[in-house]
Amino acid sequence: MTVALKPASANICYPSRDGEPVAETFVHLYAMLVTIEVLKQYLDGQQATVLGNQFMYYAQGLPRLRVAPDVMVIFNVAPGGRDNYKIWEEGEVPAVIFEMTSAGTQAADQVFKKTLYAQLGVQEYWLFDPKGEWIKEQLRGFRLRGEAYEPIADGCSQLLQLRLAVEGQLIGFYRQDSGERLLIPGELAQALRQEAQARQQAEARVTQLEEKLRSLGVDPDKLG
Repeated sequence: MTVALKPASANICYPSRDGEPVAETFVHLYAMLVTIEVLKQYLDGQQATVLGNQFMYYAQGLPRLRVAPDVMVIFNVAPGGRDNYKIWEEGEVPAVIFEMTSAGTQAADQVFKKTLYAQLGVQEYWLFDPKGEWIKEQLRGFRLRGEAYEPIADGCSQLLQLRLAVEGQLIGFYRQDSGERLLIPGELAQALRQEAQARQQAEARVTQLEEKLRSLGVDPDKLG
């Protein structure tokens, strides 16, 4: 009897966590979470996903070769979350990566990760220093040209079609086509509440008008 053996890689474990803190400080965590949610809302309905602080494995069969970008945007994949991201399974390299950097992560972000992301083919790499610890202007972007990154001078992401701007300890995102600012989660919730309130007020005014017409002997259902 012949026994078919599975490839050794089939039994390899690719962990989804390592027990390390998600972010260095609350400021970095908040900047990361807001960026993730803003971009998720912006890309809703597209064949894309936005992942945050999850292991990205880039060498099949070698689970130690991994990195956990703070925020990564991947196009041409199914929307939704993953426990981790394996490039060889998804067939796509992240198009845009953000790192919420600090003095403590400067070396890794500026040398190791920048080199790795360029080798993997990540088209845009953004460094955001919410506390301004080593990046005076707080935000720096790089675009892959050939095999190396070049600085992005205009603050615009060609792939996302967004202009990025520093807004305190957060990144502000603006549509390039209209200039509209993308709302952060709290602002979006407030806007939805205001919209619902305005709709309720409009419906109340319509009801009052209908009652007024009926008091005058006019059936509003027969108008128009």
